Amino acid sequence: MAITECLFCKIVQKKIPSEIVYEDDLCIAINDIEPCCPVHILIMPKQHIASLEEAKNQDERLLGHIQLVAAKIARGKGIAGQGYRLVCNCGEWGGQAVFHLHYHLLGGKELGWPPE
Repeated sequence: MAITECLFCKIVQKKIPSEIVYEDDLCIAINDIEPCCPVHILIMPKQHIASLEEAKNQDERLLGHIQLVAAKIARGKGIAGQGYRLVCNCGEWGGQAVFHLHYHLLGGKELGWPPE
């Protein structure tokens, strides 16, 4: 897929409206349009990386940054105390539907294991 066709690249470029909950120079976080939890936020790098499998050693800082951003958002949304889940689906069999690296921050209710 060309980057110009990537749904999340269009969100990053503000060509598609979204409910932004966090943004900095490296990533953007938006409310999921089909939430599965009271808090369901997608966190994605502004740089197009198709999946975690495509990430390189030079992306280490970016990946760590996204994890710290997730924790910051969780605290801001009031879900850090009870707990939350950060999920990165990788590949078709892993449930990845949009091939732009992104994480799902899930919380606001008790989450079982294994996931339903």
